[in-house]
Amino acid sequence: MKPEALKELIYKMADDLLILGHRNSEWTGIGPLLEEDIAFSSMAQDKVGQAQNLYQILHSLGESEPDIVAFTRNAPQFHNCQLVELPIGEYDFSLVRHFLFDTADALRWEMLTTSSYEPLAQVAKKFQGEIRYHVLHAKTWITQLGSATEESISRLQLALNYAFPFALGIFESSPYEKEIIAEGYFGGEELLKEKWMEKIKSVLNETQLILPDEKIITPVLGGRVGIHTEHLQPLLDEMTEVVALEPHAEW
Repeated sequence: MKPEALKELIYKMADDLLILGHRNSEWTGIGPLLEEDIAFSSMAQDKVGQAQNLYQILHSLGESEPDIVAFTRNAPQFHNCQLVELPIGEYDFSLVRHFLFDTADALRWEMLTTSSYEPLAQVAKKFQGEIRYHVLHAKTWITQLGSATEESISRLQLALNYAFPFALGIFESSPYEKEIIAEGYFGGEELLKEKWMEKIKSVLNETQLILPDEKIITPVLGGRVGIHTEHLQPLLDEMTEVVALEPHAEW
């Protein structure tokens, strides 16, 4: 077993889910429709739960307990891609981010069902149902609004143009990429990206939205190695506010 390679893979997944879970929770009470308020809140809860399971696996590999890992690190210690830490903005941006990230996330979990590291394969199989709902929700709204009115199409297109370079950062290569693939932990970021491009193109082909040309886009990288936007640390400060008041409390 290659523990450092395995930890790097799990950390970036867990951090993505924790941070985006927190961002999605910010729609609670302000969603454009009651159903969307509930949907984003539910998906936020799912993502935090998935992150907790991954932090528990990290704990079994010798890392600190999940609450310590989740609530005591500063921004440079997080491995999440920059896409997930961006503010929720208007609903068009959150919806596009939801579509781009959750499509990749579902494909990642699907690939992990055959991971040689059994704890990862087990949680990947465990989460299939709720992840399927996330993807269905995103696809439904993207296809409807991406073919609806001139305003909805225009707003989604602008959001897609903005989010796409950040979404390419999801697939930032690991320093342990060769080991991760060779050990059979995961098929690799390049393979995941290929599957993702095929999937999002097939969905966008059902709409009037145009995927930006990857050949002329500069991916926003760095999140996997602790380089983040100015938005992450304030989010962490808010997320850990209660824990910071009483660090040693037992909940």
